[in-house]
Amino acid sequence: MISQPIQMSASTAEHASSQPLPLRVNFAWTLAGNVVYAACQWGMIVAIAKSGSPEMVGQFALGLAITAPIILFAGLALRAVQATDARQVYQFSDYLGLRLLTTFLALVVIAGVAWGYNGESRWTILLIGLAKAFEAISDIFYGLFQQQEQMDRIAKSMLIKGPLSLIALTVAVLLTYRVWAGAAALAIAWLAVLMLYDIPNGARILGVSRRAELGPKWHLPTLLRLTRLSFPLGLTMMLISLNTNIPRYFIEHYWGQQELGFFAAVAYLMVAGTTVVNALGQSASPRLAKYYASGNKQQFSYLLVKLIGMGLALGVTGILVSLVAGQEILTLVYRPEYAQFNHVLVWVMAAAALSYIASFLGYTMTAAHYFAIQPAIFSFVVLANGLFCVILVPSFGLLGAAWALGIANGLQVLLSLIYVFVALYRLPKGEVRPEIVLYELER
Repeated sequence: MISQPIQMSASTAEHASSQPLPLRVNFAWTLAGNVVYAACQWGMIVAIAKSGSPEMVGQFALGLAITAPIILFAGLALRAVQATDARQVYQFSDYLGLRLLTTFLALVVIAGVAWGYNGESRWTILLIGLAKAFEAISDIFYGLFQQQEQMDRIAKSMLIKGPLSLIALTVAVLLTYRVWAGAAALAIAWLAVLMLYDIPNGARILGVSRRAELGPKWHLPTLLRLTRLSFPLGLTMMLISLNTNIPRYFIEHYWGQQELGFFAAVAYLMVAGTTVVNALGQSASPRLAKYYASGNKQQFSYLLVKLIGMGLALGVTGILVSLVAGQEILTLVYRPEYAQFNHVLVWVMAAAALSYIASFLGYTMTAAHYFAIQPAIFSFVVLANGLFCVILVPSFGLLGAAWALGIANGLQVLLSLIYVFVALYRLPKGEVRPEIVLYELER
């Protein structure tokens, strides 16, 4: 008998292209993508520090600190909502339409804020804002890939975007000695990845049957419902960003851009642990959401405990490394003048350890669609951070900023842990609709 060649139909190919990958494979891809991307993000700070001055590092850090909370709030954390939309209540075109609208509004706000600064700082803020706008649009495509549990597509995008953005920014800064030129090159690189990789891969995921969803849809009632659902989480993301950046605002105000450059460079060393935490959290979120939606309390709790244990191990490792070799690392990575802030690095790593645990607790609440409580938690955290910055930064400078950040992160862990326990207690066996959980929280 002569076997006939097997023809794969378009629908079969489409189905194969959207099959979820195993959790370990997703984690491996996510970790690889996040490690390379975070290393390249850190490499930008290193490149500016090596080829420029601490003031230039401070100018770049100021642009990131101003634009990040605005972009994150406007983004409404739609990727997290999209990735945990287990019932696919909303279409991809709904998420894309809302993201395009809010990103445009964010750019308007950033332009208004930037106009209050003079000279190069103004253009640096504007161009970093534009780069982050392109990144925000890519993020919606990442949400689609994550929803389908195909983290390899996100990882490949990041593996392209990271080195490309590092090369573009480094070359621009070396040629012009201007931070705004590096920010412009960054925006061009991120736009290129969006157009040439993210959008085509989104089309492949959607396939022929859902190709119409690739374009944005602006159906007002749908957008209002989606905004209402995601607004608390978007507010939470803004507050998270503010919690990270509030010490930078106070350092820039009281001590200037040079000291801000030193602090930003030191604080960026926590990125290694943050990268692993984000990779784990993003990979585990869809699985956590499915466990919660089905009422599987045992598996939900088991995965949560594993995540918290990993976060604690990462935090302790960071503290030990900074105690043993902090000065050498700062001298090697940046310049010798940065080594004087090794004591600040130790306290930053202690604050980072608390933030890793808090992040996993946040991923857990998001996976369970417990959005409404998170802004309240982070409001207390941000207020505490700002209060202790007012008290500590004027007198203790960078060290005071690290202390304030650690106190705020500790408060976040405490409040988040309490509410996760409450959420687990409320979870009955059997299927639970997230919409009902939200209703119960808001009563």
